[in-house]
Amino acid sequence: MTSAEIRQKFLDYFESKGHKIVPSAPIVLKNDPTLMFNNSGMVQFKDYFLGNKIATDKRVADTQKCLRASGKHNDLEDVGVDSYHHTMFEMLGNWSFGDYFKKEAIDWAWDLLTNVYGLPKDRLYVSVFEGDVKMGVGRDDEAAGYWEKYLPKDRILDYDAKDNFWEMGETGPCGPCSEIHVDLRPDSERAKVDGRDLVNADHPQVIEIWNLVFIQFNRKADRSLEPLPNKHVDTGMGFERLCMALQGKMSNYATDVFTPMIAAIEAASGKKYGFSYEPDAKSDIAMRVVADHLRATSFTIADGQLPSNNGAGYVVRRILRRGVRYYYSFLNIKQPLLHTLVPKLANQFKDVFPELEAQKDFVAKVILEEEKSFLRTLESGLKRFEAVEAKSNVVDGNTAFELYDTFGFPIDLTRLLASEKGWKIDEEAFKAALDKQKQGSRVEKKVGDWMSLSDELDVNFVGYDELKASAKVLKYRTVKVKDKNQYQVVLNNTPFYAEGGGQVGDTGFLFFGEERIEVIDTQRENDLIIHFVKKLPSDISAPVRAEVHARKRHLTENNHTATHLLHAALRQVLGDHVAQKGSLVNDKYLRFDFSHFEKVTDEQLAEIEQITNNKIRENIPLGEDRSIPVAEAKAAGAMMLFGEKYGENVRMITFGPDYSRELCGGCHVPFTGKIGSLKITTETSVAAGVRRIEAVTAEAAESYVNKEIGELNSIRGLFKNPKNMVKTVSDLQEENKSLQKQVEKLGALQARIAKTDLLTNAQEINGVQFIGGKVEIDSADAVKQLAFDLGRESDNLFFVAGANIGGKPNLTLYISKPLVESRDLNASKIIREIAKEIKGGGGGQPFFATAGGKDLSGIERAIEKAKSLIS
Repeated sequence: MTSAEIRQKFLDYFESKGHKIVPSAPIVLKNDPTLMFNNSGMVQFKDYFLGNKIATDKRVADTQKCLRASGKHNDLEDVGVDSYHHTMFEMLGNWSFGDYFKKEAIDWAWDLLTNVYGLPKDRLYVSVFEGDVKMGVGRDDEAAGYWEKYLPKDRILDYDAKDNFWEMGETGPCGPCSEIHVDLRPDSERAKVDGRDLVNADHPQVIEIWNLVFIQFNRKADRSLEPLPNKHVDTGMGFERLCMALQGKMSNYATDVFTPMIAAIEAASGKKYGFSYEPDAKSDIAMRVVADHLRATSFTIADGQLPSNNGAGYVVRRILRRGVRYYYSFLNIKQPLLHTLVPKLANQFKDVFPELEAQKDFVAKVILEEEKSFLRTLESGLKRFEAVEAKSNVVDGNTAFELYDTFGFPIDLTRLLASEKGWKIDEEAFKAALDKQKQGSRVEKKVGDWMSLSDELDVNFVGYDELKASAKVLKYRTVKVKDKNQYQVVLNNTPFYAEGGGQVGDTGFLFFGEERIEVIDTQRENDLIIHFVKKLPSDISAPVRAEVHARKRHLTENNHTATHLLHAALRQVLGDHVAQKGSLVNDKYLRFDFSHFEKVTDEQLAEIEQITNNKIRENIPLGEDRSIPVAEAKAAGAMMLFGEKYGENVRMITFGPDYSRELCGGCHVPFTGKIGSLKITTETSVAAGVRRIEAVTAEAAESYVNKEIGELNSIRGLFKNPKNMVKTVSDLQEENKSLQKQVEKLGALQARIAKTDLLTNAQEINGVQFIGGKVEIDSADAVKQLAFDLGRESDNLFFVAGANIGGKPNLTLYISKPLVESRDLNASKIIREIAKEIKGGGGGQPFFATAGGKDLSGIERAIEKAKSLIS
C-alpha cells in the first residue's frame, strides 16, 4: 500500500462515518499568540474547543502539516539520528465537536487499524489515564471498558498525566487520552520481551501511532479543573509512522514518504544510503536530516514564513542551517544542495499540498540564497569550533555565543558539534550572554481567566459599515505585563477592526454611560476580537457605546485600498509571478512585500506609480462581495494568498472589472478617488526573491512631495539656482573625485616618508622586529597600506603606529602571522588594551587591528605600552 493510498483510505473511512474532509491549515500560524507553527492537527479548531465559535460541522477529518522544532515540542536534535522523529510531519485526525465521544472514537480507531488497514491485532497495545488524586480525576474506566471489547486487560496499560492527560496549554480545554501503540519487532524479538514492557520506553519498533484525546475539562488559571458543558474528541495519528507499520519497514525513512528524496540525495552526493542508525553512520544520518529538513523549510516558506533572525523565521533558519551543515560535513557537498531538491518534493506532494508546486521556483530561490549565505561562514565557523578548548569537556557559554553571533551557528548546531566530541555546552552561560544581547526585548506576561458576563458566543463585526455601535461586554480578563495590569474586553457587537491581513487594529473609545475607556489596540486571538484597554469601567455590565477613531481608520483605508491598486500595477508591469509576501497598512504609510527576483528599476517604479495614480483618479467604486463561496471567488479570478486559511465563504474586494480582485477581510475606501494620490518612497530587498515597496497616500503623499521639493530648492539655493541642477551636481562629483585622487597621492607620499623614518628607528626586541611611532599621515587607509607594505617585507614584524586623523587619535597594529602563532599574540586584544591610553576602543583580527579615541596626547603612551608587551 503506497503512502498516498494510506492517506486516502483514512480520509475515505471517516467521510463514510459522516465527517467533513477539510484541507490542511497553513503550517505557519498568524492569529494565535501562543504558537508560531501548527504543531498538531487540532490547532485550527481551537476556537471550537475554547467555546469562541460553534462548529457548523460536528464531525471533521483531515491531514494536517505540522512542525515541531521549538518550545516544549522540540524534536530537532533527534531528527535523523533515530528512525521516527521529524521536524515537519503529517497528522491524520478526526474530530467531534460536541457530537460522538469515547465509544465511537475507540470503535472506529480499532476498525480502521485492524479491518481496513489490516494491522495484526496481537501487535497492538493501548494506554489509558490511571487517574490523579491531586487533580481530582479518577482512572478512565470508561475508555478502558470500551477497549476491553477488543483487547485483553493486560494489553490495556495505565499511565499517569505525563503520558495520558492532554492539555492545550497552561489553561484551557484538556482531558484524558488513550494512545494506541504497535509492536513492529520480529516474532523472535517479541518472544523474548513482551511488548507491553516496551510501550513508552522509546523503543524504535514499539511506537505510538494514534492518540485519542477526550476533551472533557477546562483548566483554570488556579490549576483547578471544571467539566466542559460539551465534550469533544481530538485524535491525531502520525502519518509517517502509520506508513512504516503498514509498509513493513523498520524506519519512517524507509517508507515511500522519504525514499524518493533519499534517492535524489544519493545521486547528488555519490554516496549509498545504508539504512544504518549507528552513531558513526554519519552519511546515513546526513541523508535523513537533509530529507526531513528540506520538507520543513520548503513547506514553511511556501506558507509564508521567510527565514529571518527572530521568531518563527529563526526556527526556519535553524532547521535549514542544520541541514546545510550535515551535507557539507558528512556528504562532502560544498555547493548549495537543498534548493535543487525542491521541484522533486513539490511534485511528490502536489496532489495533497499543491501550494508548494505553485511556488516551487520562489521557494527554491529563497532556500538557495539562505544556503549560499550560511556556506560563506560555515567553514570559518567550523574551524573556530575546532580551535575550542573544552575545559572538563564543557564548551564555555561565551564561545557558544560567539559562534551564534559571529558565524550564525544556532545553539542546537553548536550543541550537535559538541556532542560529536563527547562535550557539553555551558547552557546557562550561553543563555546569559544571549539575554544580555536581548535585554529589554522580553516582556513577562501573565494572562488570567476569562470572566464571562454572558452565555453568548457570537461576536458581530459591523466595522465595514459603521464606526459606532451599541454593544455589551461578553467577557473580559486581566493581563499582567511587567507588574502592570492591562485588560482585554470582548464585545458582542463591535466596529473595531482587529489586526489582520496586514492592517493594524483600530483604536478609539468604549463609553459605559458617561465613563470613557480608551481602546489602545484591537487584536484577534483565533476568531475572537479582543479590545485592549488600560482600565476597566466601574460598571462592566453597563451598556456600551463603541466608537472607532474615525480619522485614523479613514487614513488606514486609503492605504489599504492603495495596496490593492499597487499590487495590480506591479503584476501589470513586472509580470504574473508577483505575489504578496507580506504587508503593513496603517494611517501613516503602507508597506508591501512581493515576490520578484531583481531590483525594480526607476523606470518600472515610475510606471507602477503612474498606473496606480491613474486608477485613483478614475474614482473606481468599491466592489464588495461580503460572503461568497470560495470556489466562486476563485473562478472569478480573485487573488488568493498562500499561507492563508480560507473558509467556505470569503470576502472578495474588486476595483474595476478587469483590474484588481482579491480576497480580503480589511477595510477600504468607497471610491478610489478618496485616496488622493500615491507616492512610492522606497524600494528595497527584504530577502532572497522578495522586494519591498513603501509608499504614502493622501495628505502624507502631499507632505512628502512638498518636503522633497523644499529640499531640492534649498540645494538649488546653495548652488546659486543654476539652470541645470543635474549638471551642476555631476560637475561637483567629478571635481570631488579629482580632489580625492590628489588626497590619495598625498597620503601615499606621506606613507613613503613615514616608512623611511620608521625603518630608520626599527628595533629588534627579544627576536622580534619592532617598528613603531607617531606618523604624519592624515588617512587611515594610508596607514593601513603602510602596515601591510611593511608586513610583506618581514615575517617577524610587530608594527604599531599612531596618527592624527581629522583631529582624533588613531592607532594601527600589525603582527606577522608567524608571530601570532608562535608568541600567542593577538592584535585585537592588544589594541583594546592600548586604546585605553587615547580614551577609546577598537578591535580587529589576531594579526591586524585598529582603534580610535578622544585623547591625542595619549598616542605616544599607547605605542610604548604596546612595545612593553614584547620587551
